Amino acid sequence: MIALGRMATARQSPEVDHDALVEVLSTGILEVHGRVTGSSNATLLSTVRLGEASSLAIFKPERGERPLWDFPSGLWRREVAASILAAQFDLPLLPTTIIREDPDLGIGSISVYIDHDPEEHYFVLRDDDALAAWFQTLAAFDVIANNSDRKAGHILRGENGLFAIDHGLCFHEDDKLRTVVWDFSDEPLLPGVTSTLEKLKQLGLPDELESLLRPEEVDSLMRRVEELLAAGSLPIPDEDGNWPPYPWPLI
Repeated sequence: MIALGRMATARQSPEVDHDALVEVLSTGILEVHGRVTGSSNATLLSTVRLGEASSLAIFKPERGERPLWDFPSGLWRREVAASILAAQFDLPLLPTTIIREDPDLGIGSISVYIDHDPEEHYFVLRDDDALAAWFQTLAAFDVIANNSDRKAGHILRGENGLFAIDHGLCFHEDDKLRTVVWDFSDEPLLPGVTSTLEKLKQLGLPDELESLLRPEEVDSLMRRVEELLAAGSLPIPDEDGNWPPYPWPLI
């Protein structure tokens, strides 16, 4: 088992651009270092190498998932779908995450590892006013993605800024929003968020989502886009409802 944090020795090759990085992650040779401590499903810290290029990565194979009563198997699809949806926003929110079909471990999602200080989670980072716009944008993303597990420890500060991780429990057709990012409740949507929601409403959702999510989940995603756009502000947690608005544990 491996505790994630600062990884001083294995870094992404500096010359790898985004398109090349996608090729490295999808087709490179995968070397698994171990399973991440505390992960409920198989979350494998790995290095992927293709020629001279390499990257630390997190691989989540489907065969390492525990069955859930409310989500079907294949949580990796939701990880990839979240990355596709997040790319529609004007701020980078998620690390590059794609499908990987590994000859040994099977199919799953693979994402760039974010080198970070594990002590810098949301409850610490939210005190920095310079990060407020990013957090507000993430809060809007989580609303439409229906994220049911936004813990404070799922927000990391890497050398290239903030990134959100762990999106296997998103996109359910039933309302299941659970998050720690309620600090911006009832605040107006940022202009960048509004423009993203308007674009999604007018042009439709990315086509790739239809192959990753169930039809009813795609329909519910568009409904949430329209509802959040119509509301014009971030929601307030319903602490008296049937679904808890906060995840557990909080970090």
